[in-house]
Amino acid sequence: MRRDPLLAGLVVLDLTRVLAGPYCTRLLADLGARVIKIERPATGDETRHGAHQLEDGRDDQSTYFTRCNAGKESVGLDLARPEAREIVRDLARTADVVVENFAPGVAARLGCDYQALSAVRADLVYCSISGYGQTGPWRQRPAFAHIIHAVSGMMRLEQAGDAAPRGANLQAADVLAGTHAFGAIVAALWRRERTGEGAYLDVSMLECLVAADDATFGSVLNGGEEHGAPRVGMVVRAVGGEYLALQTAGAGEIWSRLIRLMGRPDLASDPRFATPRARREHWRALEALIGDWLAQFSSREDALEALTAARVPCAPVLTPREVVELPHLKARGFFAAIAHPARGSVRVTGTPFHVDGRAPGPAGPAPYRIGEHTRAVLADLAGYPSDRIDALLTEGVLAAP
Repeated sequence: MRRDPLLAGLVVLDLTRVLAGPYCTRLLADLGARVIKIERPATGDETRHGAHQLEDGRDDQSTYFTRCNAGKESVGLDLARPEAREIVRDLARTADVVVENFAPGVAARLGCDYQALSAVRADLVYCSISGYGQTGPWRQRPAFAHIIHAVSGMMRLEQAGDAAPRGANLQAADVLAGTHAFGAIVAALWRRERTGEGAYLDVSMLECLVAADDATFGSVLNGGEEHGAPRVGMVVRAVGGEYLALQTAGAGEIWSRLIRLMGRPDLASDPRFATPRARREHWRALEALIGDWLAQFSSREDALEALTAARVPCAPVLTPREVVELPHLKARGFFAAIAHPARGSVRVTGTPFHVDGRAPGPAGPAPYRIGEHTRAVLADLAGYPSDRIDALLTEGVLAAP
């Protein structure tokens, strides 16, 4: 039996752009929420103009935007115009959730902060996502994932043998902030269900990334060392010209399984490797021993087969193109297809969890044009008559194709 989506009937007013906020609201949309995305007339969300463009002759159809905004409705609205304040308030009256990721203080200047919108809906759940949080001396500093990666300590921890710290491809600060915001919003909705109270949520990208560390901050906070690269317990080696990764730490049984597979039971009593602490202190020597053992395999697949049979965590090191073709992800339905007027369909990443035995999203296509849902949303949710919408379009307050 097919059940209703978890968030069916929920209305979300999405004032976000780029990645952290749109990723949060994409998750809400995937679970059945109606997400109304406010976009600036003419330019829209900056990610519309990124790579890779889906339609020849246009620069507003990037795969970045399409992936992060699948299942949403677009309203073109110039928030800088004084007339926009009333429109946002009218939309907020019917919304359950508002999400924004402006720099702190901007939402207040635009008249769409928590104080302004909770005045028209007292039980509103309002979430602000920012680089450093809404308080503190760095609150107004601009932030993107790369910048947070630097200030969080992660860039230093990953430097390893490189001459200098370097940027990372993974936009972890953005995605973690969006995911934490998603969780906090759902928790706030549960409290509202029980008490009738709304909530104001303040999510910091910096704090999300620091919280994702598993060892260093717990250690440093209590007088210990930094645990960066080389990462003890993690092995990456080429076997037969192809790389694999394996792990020797994380659970007590892994080490014993590995040394049995290696045919080296003597390592269990070797004072250099007899305890987790000793293995950390002599990691370079242990890593070399494991590397020498891996060199006996003629191919990566042979090594992976042996490690997997022994229940030692391992995996091939894949390229993104190989990941897209991975049979496991195909079986999980993770790479979904959504409709696109110019392409017929476009593939996007899915929701990273299943609900009732199936992948829940995406809920529909991304907005094809800035403001393509402006008329329908304002008529439906705010009750605006067509002549008022026409006037606001003429004045440039609203935008529609």
